[in-house]
Amino acid sequence: MDDDVTKFLDSVADEQRQRDARLLVALMGEVTGEPAAMWGSSIIGFGSRHYKYESGREGDVAAIGFSPRKAQTVLYLTGYLEAYADLLERLGPHTHGKGCLYLKRVDQADQPALREIIARSFATANSLRQGE
Repeated sequence: MDDDVTKFLDSVADEQRQRDARLLVALMGEVTGEPAAMWGSSIIGFGSRHYKYESGREGDVAAIGFSPRKAQTVLYLTGYLEAYADLLERLGPHTHGKGCLYLKRVDQADQPALREIIARSFATANSLRQGE
């Protein structure tokens, strides 16, 4: 974990969010084998992948990442959440958008399901990277 990640984690004011963030740093690092890195000012990411839209717009994003927001922790996954439906049933209380998963308490989520969501998302990101 680099110094920027450590400083960011130390700056998370809400103690529960900070504990959840540290839990995710450890879990995502273990599952991905990648070091935690800051992506912008508030996203901690692991690995990277390049994207390119049909419009020609392209860039790089974290292969998987999260952000401890004020109301909840946001996980940024690769692929649409329908691909995780079997795991989301087991995860516990959450909400989601197309590619984001929102957890009020990461520590209360079903940890095996969360681990598999992270692994599946990272594998999806890697398969997209390989397909470039």
